[in-house]
Amino acid sequence: MPTSSQVVIVGTGVVGVVIAEECLDAGLEVLMIEAGPRVTRSEIVERYRNLPLGAKPAATAAYFPTDMAQHPYPGQEYLESTGPNTYDPTYVRYAGGSTWHWAGTCWRLTPEDMQLQSLYGVGRDWAISYEDLDPYYNKTERTLGICGPSDPLDQWPRRPRSMDYPMPHLPMSQGEQKFTRVIGEKMGLRNLPVAQARNSGTPYDDRPACCANNNCVPVCPIGAKYDAATALNRLEAKGATILDNSVVYKVETTEGNQIAAVHYYDRNRESHRVTGEHFVVACNGIETPKLMLMSADDRNPNGLANSSDQVGRNIMDHPQQGYTFTTTEPYWLGQGPVVNSGIMETSQGAFRSEHAGAYFRMNNFARNRYIAQRALKTGKVGRALDEEIRRLTACTVSVVAAYEMLPDPNNRLTLSANKDAFGLPRPSVYWDVGDYTRRSARDYAEPIVKQIAEAIGATDFKSAGMEFSTSKHLMGGTVMGKNPADSVVDTVCRTHDHQNLYLPGGGAMASTACGNSTITMTSLAFRAAEALISEAKGA
Repeated sequence: MPTSSQVVIVGTGVVGVVIAEECLDAGLEVLMIEAGPRVTRSEIVERYRNLPLGAKPAATAAYFPTDMAQHPYPGQEYLESTGPNTYDPTYVRYAGGSTWHWAGTCWRLTPEDMQLQSLYGVGRDWAISYEDLDPYYNKTERTLGICGPSDPLDQWPRRPRSMDYPMPHLPMSQGEQKFTRVIGEKMGLRNLPVAQARNSGTPYDDRPACCANNNCVPVCPIGAKYDAATALNRLEAKGATILDNSVVYKVETTEGNQIAAVHYYDRNRESHRVTGEHFVVACNGIETPKLMLMSADDRNPNGLANSSDQVGRNIMDHPQQGYTFTTTEPYWLGQGPVVNSGIMETSQGAFRSEHAGAYFRMNNFARNRYIAQRALKTGKVGRALDEEIRRLTACTVSVVAAYEMLPDPNNRLTLSANKDAFGLPRPSVYWDVGDYTRRSARDYAEPIVKQIAEAIGATDFKSAGMEFSTSKHLMGGTVMGKNPADSVVDTVCRTHDHQNLYLPGGGAMASTACGNSTITMTSLAFRAAEALISEAKGA
């Protein structure tokens, strides 16, 4: 077993992977430590095929948790949720992380999204600007292989791009084209093609072109969609050492409060210590702050990187609400990616001083299994049942409203008194979407959804009320800032308290906007890698 490395990275998701590759390309020695197992795509696809029908919609159903590395999973208790709303993330602790089962959606933040306090008097401003992040967005789009529209009117944010997307956007399905036309004509809204980490038209980065499978969640069966697991063999070829089934449970500090080592359990439950010069904890917005709190010592009694008492605070996501309509005319959804278009302009405006912005999308999920269950409840049989299934499959539309939320220190991860199989504390999260989001749902988003329902010829509408689900976009927990008194990491995701420890990724995000977080997480990772390499080389 290796006992030291120049750079030690905990976590093999997209954030850890891009930092590892940047370090390797710069000539640095890299050791990566992953709590979960390393599996092949064929294993996950076969698991998915053999799942009971009722389990198939769950994003993590094919990713069985191990005794070593538990994670949120249907029917099992791991993460505890308290507070007025239910927090239900679907991350997995597997080599490659949660990009195994993400949808691939890659909306950038807008400049306004990063200046909520300055512009609207709410939330926090970022410690960096959109212009600071732009070159790393460009790098992310090339590394992940993100396809996107070339028409400036279809791009998000609506500002001149400093670099084109590496591939054109994927075509919309028949139903999405119809939805786009109707919403434009009747509501004046533009349904944009999604920028997404998926190959369009031709192979890219040794991945094939998308062939319109509709089970991107929970796994792309051919690997057209980016996932971090596809990079692991390449990293090893460049010299990385990757330890899987190795649960890091403690980060050790020196007398000078620098990081000296990490401690992990192997599959035999034996403990090992790994020293290093530079450390990166890239687990995710839950497991990273959890590890910091678990690593409390005499110098850091409240946990590492936590002199500000902000570790584990400001946990954020995109609260969302789903609406399902029956339409008079067919839309025939389900050809191509599950998320392929969206309405983003509704996320912006001066109203953000009073309530959250919202992003609306028509899900492109094939709904056959839901429709069949619904049709069976009508009591119809034979030809009548067959006709009802066909009608509902063609004429059922799902629309989702996804909201931004503000950082709130009360939305907090703490260590539960309940333990996992290794005797380590389980994470517990207090979760409240907040009145800023509730006002948006009640006074802003639901009236827009009603207009959408009317525009597409829906015959039914049921209010979502104040019930919210999570989008599974983990943000906050190790928030970025210039002031060590109210933040955890600086502008390059280096901790204020420990100069050789980086906590990059979604945990550093100071605002959520409405779009998926992975492209921003990864851009922050590239920025952190640049700083780490400069430090390692003494620049």
